Amino acid sequence: MSSLRKRSVLLAGHATSIALEPEFWTVLEAMAAARSISLAGLIARIDAQRAGRPLASACRVAALTHAQGA
Repeated sequence: MSSLRKRSVLLAGHATSIALEPEFWTVLEAMAAARSISLAGLIARIDAQRAGRPLASACRVAALTHAQGA
């Protein structure tokens, strides 16, 4: 089982940290690169669309959706 990797990002002027498995970080980095934006920029977009879901969960769902080609 993978251990969680924590990263800090600035969202709406507030520092926050997100703990995800390394595999999810790899997919999120690929998503950001495919969109020519920073990882922080991608996470900010996910944050804006998460509709009350915890940020880490929203990031996992976004990564899964991307990996499934949707």
